[in-house]
Amino acid sequence: MNQTRRLTALVFLGGIFVMEGFDIAAMSLAVPRLEGALGLDPASFGWVFTALLIGLGAGGALIAPLGDRFGRRTLIVFGCLATGLATLATATATSTVEFLVWRLLTGLALGACLPNVSALSSELAPAGMRATIMAVVAAGIPIGLAVAGILAPEIVALATWAGLFLVPGAFAVLLSVLLWFTLEGGLPSGAKKSEEKAEGSLTEKLPQLVLFSRPWLFPFAVLAAMLALNALNLYLLNSWLPTVLPGAGLTLDHAARVAGVANLAGLGIGIAASMLLDRWNKRVTLMLLFGSMAASFAVIGFTAPDPDLWTLMLMVGVGGANAGGMVLPGLAAYLFPAHLLSSAVGMSVLVARLGAFAGPPLGAAMIAADVPAQTFLSVAAVPAFACVVVAVLVTRALLVRPREEAKEEAEADAAALA
Repeated sequence: MNQTRRLTALVFLGGIFVMEGFDIAAMSLAVPRLEGALGLDPASFGWVFTALLIGLGAGGALIAPLGDRFGRRTLIVFGCLATGLATLATATATSTVEFLVWRLLTGLALGACLPNVSALSSELAPAGMRATIMAVVAAGIPIGLAVAGILAPEIVALATWAGLFLVPGAFAVLLSVLLWFTLEGGLPSGAKKSEEKAEGSLTEKLPQLVLFSRPWLFPFAVLAAMLALNALNLYLLNSWLPTVLPGAGLTLDHAARVAGVANLAGLGIGIAASMLLDRWNKRVTLMLLFGSMAASFAVIGFTAPDPDLWTLMLMVGVGGANAGGMVLPGLAAYLFPAHLLSSAVGMSVLVARLGAFAGPPLGAAMIAADVPAQTFLSVAAVPAFACVVVAVLVTRALLVRPREEAKEEAEADAAALA
């Protein structure tokens, strides 16, 4: 693949994350408007938000790892197309059950697609810039979230709440066509080597099983724990922020735009943190990222509603949660070899969803209990601080890959001499 095509591929891969960010925001932006349009209670949507996460986890664990054996292109293109069609269908829903079904299918398609997007962006990145390139590609998530929040009033005015799903759905379908003509097929080199080495073995057929055995279990657990805790915050906040902020005195349109600005801040935070991850101490970088998030939510918990101060704190906190989603897949590129990368990201997505599943129902319970906005937002400080604790183990987790690669090299040299 020449440089121009490589750059074009990375841009289109980033477009998938833009679509995902817009898609995540679409449901949260639609919910406070559905009560008037369809007579649906916002508190009844907790499991609708969770359905997307279940689909993401199942798709990431069961379908995405096939990219390590059969190549990324098919998984990415058809996953993107299926996501677009399911998102378009969401615009036709009239009950919470219909919303739940379409969000489940959307998540399943995204789960199959996204880990392969992350893995392929790592393979296309120059040496020494994997985390940065993966973060720039994943920067589409906060961009999509921000665009959705900022443009939501205009989209709703033109096409009602359904427009919030028609826009990302149509974009995903178009993107799948562009990706079909841009991406190259074939197996990744790591997968070919694995097939030559262990053709027909159970772990070759199900490469994700390797992550649950030594020596990969420890780095996988560290990565998955941080992803799970951060995903809890990401989906708690992005699911309910447009519903919570009006309780602090903001209008629906103002709340949507504050959510958009807060998510846009994640773009800068994520790229800066990823550059530090490539060039500086990885443990300290992650501790600073999650520590600042915890502090921002704590400040909100101890202050009365103030649009200016809260917007600033939400830029750090919500932006940091989005940045964590950008940075942590980049860490995976340093923790695992190429032939395990899709499996590692895919299975991490599944385990992370165990934490994320708690986010929307937790928010729904607090909404139903009429919890004040500052208390609702201060809850997010707890998982952010837990991420700081887990980040302490990153340095030890990073030792596993070079040790295993050195061992494999020594075994190869011994076999050559024999």
